[in-house]
Amino acid sequence: MATACNERKNIQGHPCFGGNHHKNGRMHLAVAPRCNIKCGYCSRRHDCANESRPGVTSRLLTPQEAIVKVREVVASDILGPIIKVIGIAGPGDPLANEETFETFRLIGAEFPHLIKCMSTNGLLLPEKIDLLQELDLHSLTVTINALDPRVGAKIYSHILYHGKKLTGTEAAEILIANQLEGLRRAAAYGMTIKVNTVYIPGVNEDQIPLIGRKVKELGAFVMNVMPIIPQADFAGIVPPTPALIDEVRSANEQIIGQFKHCRQCRADAVGLIGQDVAVVETACVVNR
Repeated sequence: MATACNERKNIQGHPCFGGNHHKNGRMHLAVAPRCNIKCGYCSRRHDCANESRPGVTSRLLTPQEAIVKVREVVASDILGPIIKVIGIAGPGDPLANEETFETFRLIGAEFPHLIKCMSTNGLLLPEKIDLLQELDLHSLTVTINALDPRVGAKIYSHILYHGKKLTGTEAAEILIANQLEGLRRAAAYGMTIKVNTVYIPGVNEDQIPLIGRKVKELGAFVMNVMPIIPQADFAGIVPPTPALIDEVRSANEQIIGQFKHCRQCRADAVGLIGQDVAVVETACVVNR
């Protein structure tokens, strides 16, 4: 087992953790199709050219295809100089896919200078964190939408955990406990941690400052409050206005630093935040 450390790993240049997002870019590799929770706001079925949201990719990659793509991008005169980060953010949950770990092994062996980053729902984080440390993961994003299991039960319809499908507050209790324990252990390893929270009006407003205080206490570096994208179970909900999001972020900034230039990126985003290169070849396809 790897040994915990007290110093944060070097993530200089990461556009989501203080790096200049106008000059430093990232490349997301869509190698993780399977997911182990069902979020009420998540839809991964459609992929259209004008979409920019989590869970969207024009095609899935194997780890071997992913490393070929990285070679192409790194060799590019345009993209090569700006890509600082290789991230895995779906379209499912990276920790529920062995392809994630194989991809990070390949990246580490061939491109050790690139920052390795991952986004997860955190359900499997406590049992996978030692492996992520061995793979030299630099930065980690964990999506935490509630600390109260009763609120979590309104957001997550079920989790798939150790061969069982769990629902309601039982499922939410396990998910929340694992998110917090995984975050604590990741911070002890020196990983730089961002917490994403999806703001769902009428559901989890009161949870946002509570999450901010708790994750700051456990070692998170920054928090990203994101407006819900109305779809799936929450298709009829009215999302918070940009002004309200700014207000919530400003209030939360008294607790923990806020990430304010999020564009809710696709699982295959490449380039600068908000200025991704074209990633789809057809007008609209369905992920399988």
